[in-house]
Amino acid sequence: MKISTNSKKDVYTHAAIIILLLLVLFFGFFFLYLPWSTNHGEAITVPNLKGLSMEEAEDLLDDRNLEYEVTDSTFTAGLKPLTVLSQYPLENSKVKQGRKIYLTINTETAPMIKLPKLTEMSVRSAEQQLLVSGLLKPDLEYQDDIRENEVLEVKYEGKKMDAGTLIAKGSKVTLVIGNGTGDVEIDVPCVEGKNFDEAQIIIKGSGLQIGTIIYDPTSTEPAGTIFRQNPACGDGNKIRSGEMVDLWVAGEQPN
Repeated sequence: MKISTNSKKDVYTHAAIIILLLLVLFFGFFFLYLPWSTNHGEAITVPNLKGLSMEEAEDLLDDRNLEYEVTDSTFTAGLKPLTVLSQYPLENSKVKQGRKIYLTINTETAPMIKLPKLTEMSVRSAEQQLLVSGLLKPDLEYQDDIRENEVLEVKYEGKKMDAGTLIAKGSKVTLVIGNGTGDVEIDVPCVEGKNFDEAQIIIKGSGLQIGTIIYDPTSTEPAGTIFRQNPACGDGNKIRSGEMVDLWVAGEQPN
């Protein structure tokens, strides 16, 4: 039985149509659908988020159809809470839409640390110690004292602070520094009749130092009372700033 010429043409035509449809589907899948579904050629540049607040970072990422996740937090002095410290992927990286950017941010609450011992240090050494401890560069307050450029005391918010006192990391203290003007003379402060703690406050507040402390258990004054000092006060007696005042204290020396 012979197949007619028209039948052969129909078979070839149908085969050609099928092949053409397969080619259309093949090229359509690889060159249209696949690029569209994978955002091929639509890479997004990751913005620089360091130093931005969380609100600013979120707005910037939303504009680029990117997600984020906070994976860590730490404290850095001098930066506002919830500031972006680092990111991954890094800025200028090329990523796809919807990619998640991982962030490290500055904590809301500063940890408490112990104030290091700074007195009797030079200004430069004290500043370095503060920076190492996580505190900011201090303000300086100069005081008449022969100990030039030496730290005499430390203040925070106007109050004296002793070494070991807890203070928020990232705080700024004030260092009271001797200006070397030991030739400045002041009246000798009177501390006789006062208790030892009060006498120390008066003497140090006058820019002087505590010298030799002599305890006398035979004194008739109440224990802990200053019954003599050298140099003596009154009669216009003067003393140079930064010099020492010796004290005689009633009672036994504390252990």
